[in-house]
Amino acid sequence: MAAVVAEHLAGVKLKRIYTSPMERTRETAAAIAAHHRLEPLIRDGLNEVDYGAWAGKKFEVLRKSPLWGQLFSAPSQVRFPGGESLGEAQARGLAAVEAILAETREGIVAAVTHADVIRLVLAHYLGIHLDLYQRLHVAPASISVLDMGGKGPPTVVTVNATAGTPRWFETPPAPARKPLTEKPSKA
Repeated sequence: MAAVVAEHLAGVKLKRIYTSPMERTRETAAAIAAHHRLEPLIRDGLNEVDYGAWAGKKFEVLRKSPLWGQLFSAPSQVRFPGGESLGEAQARGLAAVEAILAETREGIVAAVTHADVIRLVLAHYLGIHLDLYQRLHVAPASISVLDMGGKGPPTVVTVNATAGTPRWFETPPAPARKPLTEKPSKA
């Protein structure tokens, strides 16, 4: 999947590539970076949600926890045992995005992170309450785009683009124009 997203972004002129410190995101960032001759920059703020004691457990086990129901009915109230709350993860992800923006100032960057972090950040910029963030779908190795360089507020350009999604992020070539050699016929 990393190779597919890297190929999908090969035609985009990236200024920098940022990544979560986790191995799977570093591998994806390295695949993207290979097309651009860039070195991925690790940012802790892009790390996965800290699920604490829930990390690595099977869903069959977690579904039996009373916290499971709350995770889907009122996620803004959830703190993972020994981990962070979704509000804290959202604030951390937003701080990372804002720091990247301050560092980069112009140009296109890629930030390789995790589905829940992406959904939490997108929810903020879309004005979606944290309790509704799970309505956003973010597939592995998909691309979501924020335009942070406009004159107005940040704009969510696309969410969850995958290999089958049109290449919306590339400027299409201008159509070839043939010189008019014949007079148009009158109908």
